[in-house]
Amino acid sequence: MGHLTEGLKQSTKRLRFSLLRSFFTFIINTGAERFANPCDAPMLRKIFKDYRPVPWKIVEKETVDEIIFRTQDQRNRLILEMMARGGMRIGEVLKLTPSDIDGGRISIQAPKSGRQTEVAFIPQKLAHRLGEYIRQRGAEPKERIFSISYPAARIVVKKAGELVGISLRPHDLRRHAATYASRSGTPIEIVSKVILRHANLATTQRSKSPSFAQYLFLDLIAWRRGKVDIHAH
Repeated sequence: MGHLTEGLKQSTKRLRFSLLRSFFTFIINTGAERFANPCDAPMLRKIFKDYRPVPWKIVEKETVDEIIFRTQDQRNRLILEMMARGGMRIGEVLKLTPSDIDGGRISIQAPKSGRQTEVAFIPQKLAHRLGEYIRQRGAEPKERIFSISYPAARIVVKKAGELVGISLRPHDLRRHAATYASRSGTPIEIVSKVILRHANLATTQRSKSPSFAQYLFLDLIAWRRGKVDIHAH
């Protein structure tokens, strides 16, 4: 089996394993009762296991808007909005300095991709409030805007979710930014390269988890059907 499936995707390996297993099962059921199916070996079943994807958790726009509205602390609200409106990672938000901000254009230094810099974009209203916050704090050009730790920021997000009775993680807000953009008509390629800032669409289509590009496509279809159903009634 290893020779037959070498270099193939896990789904293809699983398919060939299933076909071979069915073949041996057919032989056993047609008269070879004493014959043991070699594909029933626990080790083989583990190697060719069918990894079922975990569904993406997407927080609806109304819920995100309520979370942000009910977050009274100015710093915490800005952190949440940078992720939910700009698709930024929590670590990227926490590393920001005033020198990285140019209106709605955000320069991300030493991003996860390994590049020297990347660019994220935020709405103009959010950019204005962020600028006001920086001025109020009197932050130096190279001083961190949000001077809290990563664990503390995760707690901020967790407590924000509890305000509306949901379990919320930082990456849920980043996914929301991509999903909302897709539902608003932004092409998936733009969502991938501009909002998620992946090098190419293949990066969005991760191998060991469900393809986010595929999810966005299916979600958009379901969402549009829901809109049609609502107007139909």
